[in-house]
Amino acid sequence: MRIIFFIPFILISLSILGQESFYSKNYDWNRERHAWSSFWVTHPSESNVDYGVFLFRNAFELDEVPEEFEVYVSGDNRYRLFINGEEVSFGPARGSLQYWRYETLDISPYLKKGNNIIAAEVFNLGPMRPVAQFSNVTAFIFQSELLSEQLNTGVGTWKVTINRAYHARTVTSDMVLGKYYVAGPCDSIVAASYPFGWETDAFTDNDWLQPKIVQRGSGRGYMHGSPWMLVPRNIPMMEQKIVRFSSIARQSEGLDFNKVIKGAEKISIPANFKLSILIDQKQLSMGFPELFISGGLGSKIKATYSEALFDESKKKGNRNEIDGKEIYGYSDVFIPDGKMDRLFRPLWIRTFRFVQLDIETMEDPLTINDYYFKYTAYPFEEKGIFSSDNEQLTDIWQVGWRTARLCALETYMDCPYWEQLQYLGDTRIQSLISLYVAGDDRLMRNVLLTADRSRMPEGLTMARGPTFVPQITPPFSLYWVDMVHDYFMHRNDAEFIEQFLPGIEAVLGWFERRMDDNGMLGPLDWFNFSDWTPGFMCGAPAGVDDGNSALITLNFAYSLERAAELFSFFGEFQKSVKYKSMAESMVSSVYSNCYNKDRDLLADTPLMQEYSQHTNIWGILTNTFPEDQAQVVMKKILDDDSLIQTTIYFKFYLFEALKKAGLADLYLEQLGPWYDMLDEGLTTFEEGDYDDRSDCHAWGSSPLYHFMSIVGGVTPSAPGFKRVSIKPAFGKLNEIKVTIPHPEGDLSMELKKNLDNSLTGMVILPDRIKGIFEWNGKQFDLHEGKNIIGMK
Repeated sequence: MRIIFFIPFILISLSILGQESFYSKNYDWNRERHAWSSFWVTHPSESNVDYGVFLFRNAFELDEVPEEFEVYVSGDNRYRLFINGEEVSFGPARGSLQYWRYETLDISPYLKKGNNIIAAEVFNLGPMRPVAQFSNVTAFIFQSELLSEQLNTGVGTWKVTINRAYHARTVTSDMVLGKYYVAGPCDSIVAASYPFGWETDAFTDNDWLQPKIVQRGSGRGYMHGSPWMLVPRNIPMMEQKIVRFSSIARQSEGLDFNKVIKGAEKISIPANFKLSILIDQKQLSMGFPELFISGGLGSKIKATYSEALFDESKKKGNRNEIDGKEIYGYSDVFIPDGKMDRLFRPLWIRTFRFVQLDIETMEDPLTINDYYFKYTAYPFEEKGIFSSDNEQLTDIWQVGWRTARLCALETYMDCPYWEQLQYLGDTRIQSLISLYVAGDDRLMRNVLLTADRSRMPEGLTMARGPTFVPQITPPFSLYWVDMVHDYFMHRNDAEFIEQFLPGIEAVLGWFERRMDDNGMLGPLDWFNFSDWTPGFMCGAPAGVDDGNSALITLNFAYSLERAAELFSFFGEFQKSVKYKSMAESMVSSVYSNCYNKDRDLLADTPLMQEYSQHTNIWGILTNTFPEDQAQVVMKKILDDDSLIQTTIYFKFYLFEALKKAGLADLYLEQLGPWYDMLDEGLTTFEEGDYDDRSDCHAWGSSPLYHFMSIVGGVTPSAPGFKRVSIKPAFGKLNEIKVTIPHPEGDLSMELKKNLDNSLTGMVILPDRIKGIFEWNGKQFDLHEGKNIIGMK
């Protein structure tokens, strides 16, 4: 929060936060092994474990601005760094105490001759912090290559104070209608207590205090250890850009708030006045709302954020329908101090389609100068392209990409509003979308590392991470193994992959130790989630508690097959043979114990009381059924309504099974749930139809991957994507265009299906890449460069 004298300049300057030019080219990557010359510091007397906002300042002189001024910075929980009043960094990238990230920045573009101010806002959301946020104590660390005796925390001339303007606003059950919410508190901000201008050289800090040293900074591997094991940031800075609010859905008579959100005019609210303004952004968004006001001493401004509006029955219904609906959601409260040009901004991101401002003035009129938000997300770029002669698929693509973008920040997130947690089941789908649409594997690499480092001594990974509330979901550990294999097939990066082999052994060993005498898995501990379908007990299939779950056994066999390929590639043939043999044995055991020949389906347990799409999907994916039986079973999976049905999440595997069974042409006919969501006015894809919860859930974006891998038919046929298999499945389409950002360059194709079912067009492969094109059972060799397709 600060005084803004020239708003247009600030809006432009903030946009550079997404650039990667802050990273030093001269960084010594061995730094994490050594003691730093700076120290973690905190406030000398205030609590450093509770909710609180500390402000740090350091003034210094420069005779000349150096060409490069390299610094290292981090904070707990979070920090914002300002140079001469301008924000230059927001972090640290989220991690754990054992892998606490710091940023390496070149601040020379923000320095000037003469007096300079480096300032940092460091906040701790206390016990109510997001479950994804680790913390030791509120603290800040800054280290400089130049002027280190003055600028390094713990030895330099830093000062600190507490910003008493901020107070935690608990997100109550009533705010979120009793739904599971763990993304942190909101804020109540009292302007009269805010030290406006604190980050500029015009501010006087005579009453600020000398910080207290907490601990010497040190990297991971330092001989004496540290509560924060510092490691460099491994992802780019977030994209941040100013976005105007879209439209006003409801407002008090006589006041036109549209002019404010368009940035065209200010609006004056009279004294002793109450009003309510409902903003409809028209699509779900996330970021930092910023409200500029003047005057209004004693006024109260409440901002409520929600994904949707609710009717009298607390149902969302069509998201575009406003009449008769009310807003429910978490909220911030701002109390103006009556002064001019005040900026109110929450500490953490907010997610919303709808924002309602409830304003009550007292004796002093209030002027709203401007209101917008700073969109903040991982900087994915939409490099992949899919188009066809069906415009509805374009709508699914666009909404799916928005969903994927809003579910990625400093980690993947299951959802941006409710949890902001990186679950491995969700993340496998997200990672494939990232590879095929953005060509960006950095968040995928990050989650593979995070999961591996979260493993318990008994072998399993956490179901999610980072998280300070442990959750164990054994199938999600298997999905981590599958994700390592996905990376192996799509990226030529053997050194990175090989480090995960011990962890894979540990995960598979946990399941191996729980094998039953009949060759299936016995009783399983923890939360064996498979799908939020009504047919499962709290997401877990039959047999997980008492033993002999066919679904989890086949899930295990699927991962064993992929592990066998990995270990074979790295020359560990004995382990590869073992895992391959185990997978074949378990598949055989499931078939002999659970196959019902009268129904021509697998039961969920040998008791043959429950039947699900899920178990039979795994049967297809693991070749449990004889080859000539797979299509018959797949059609039963699609047509038999008595089976426990998959929801949006597990349809990813349903569609994988369609392709495996040779029925990929049926894929586009299965997109009914996505069309339904579009018809309901959703602008992102929801978690599932479970009592109106998340309107934006990462796994709902799976069509983006399948448009490429099933409709386009593009998949790797050799590790590292060194060879390509292209087997398109047009269904009822006549034309498709696909571009995929392959590691060696774009892979693109334009294809047309003719009336006689022949195929014409072209495929362009990157340099050094070859492959096979298949159509109607015929194959055509592909070479690098342009390939003309003409096949009957």
